[in-house]
Amino acid sequence: MTGSHSISNHDDAAATPGPSADHDHMTDSAPITTGETGPGCRKRDPIVIAKNVTRTFGGINAVDVEHLEIPRHKITALIGPNGAGKTTLFNLLTGFDTPNSGDWEFDGKPLAKVASHKVARMGMVRTFQLTKVMGKLTVMENMRLGATDQPGESLARALFKGIWGGREREITQQAEVLLTKFKLDTKRDDYAASLSGGQRKLLEMARALMVRPRLVMLDEPMAGVNPALTQSLLDHIKNLKAEGMTVLFVEHDMHMVRHIADWVVVMAEGRVVAEGPPDIVMKDQAVIDAYLGAHHDVDLGDSTGIERLEEELAHDEKSVVGTEDEGILGHGVTEVGGGAYAAGTAHKDEETK
Repeated sequence: MTGSHSISNHDDAAATPGPSADHDHMTDSAPITTGETGPGCRKRDPIVIAKNVTRTFGGINAVDVEHLEIPRHKITALIGPNGAGKTTLFNLLTGFDTPNSGDWEFDGKPLAKVASHKVARMGMVRTFQLTKVMGKLTVMENMRLGATDQPGESLARALFKGIWGGREREITQQAEVLLTKFKLDTKRDDYAASLSGGQRKLLEMARALMVRPRLVMLDEPMAGVNPALTQSLLDHIKNLKAEGMTVLFVEHDMHMVRHIADWVVVMAEGRVVAEGPPDIVMKDQAVIDAYLGAHHDVDLGDSTGIERLEEELAHDEKSVVGTEDEGILGHGVTEVGGGAYAAGTAHKDEETK
């Protein structure tokens, strides 16, 4: 791996200073980029900058990102077919995996070789595609685990409640506020294992906020969520931006991406193949080819386009749509050319009967 030197220079691109702390991030209409839009384009105020990040598995390039910047105080969607390297990139940036090469920084601080727990303490937190709640602990206990600066975690201090009791009361109060916001306050004393899949997603997001992060990274936040909770999750993600946080999320549901994302980054075969605002990216030929292959005349962000695609695939001899092997299409995801995207938001919550 290369050294962890600063890479905040934008290759001579003069970045404009970012908005002030009291700026209304929901109404900010200033340009996100400093120049032309495209793969690896420079941002006005990036919070993450990655350069030459690669990761191979058995000779396969899972991630090969030459340059990527994530804009501060924006909601950025990371999309692409299955196997494009999205989750692997998440793992690399947050310290859960080690790249073959590359440098990246968060808020001006180098992150290469930094352990995942230290990355979280710096204010860069993530959730997982498969929720990582502690099933045998209560909801409140899960929340307390997410907080930092807990003196009681020291073995020498744990015996003296006077040292850590005050901090635990502060953490509990913070957790109470978040549980109320996420409508999980009535579940505070229930075991996390008793929650539905959607509720576990909410708990994981709420627990991540215990760190008071500046960047929240969500890996497929809508996967396995009951439709009744979908709008609630969408509102919570938008609220993160309203409260001054930056959001980077992986998602297959193109309607969701178009609805809440300010910026979209598209990966295919480990590389960034397109970047830009949702409406423009979804018409980009590289994106259409990555997702649809021969069905290149379908607008990914258009519901009528999705219906048209399903109709085309039903008459395609190489497609499973319209046959007894159509598989997960009935659950809202269509397999197309090795990729997948959601044909709506009707995800089935496997935990809810």
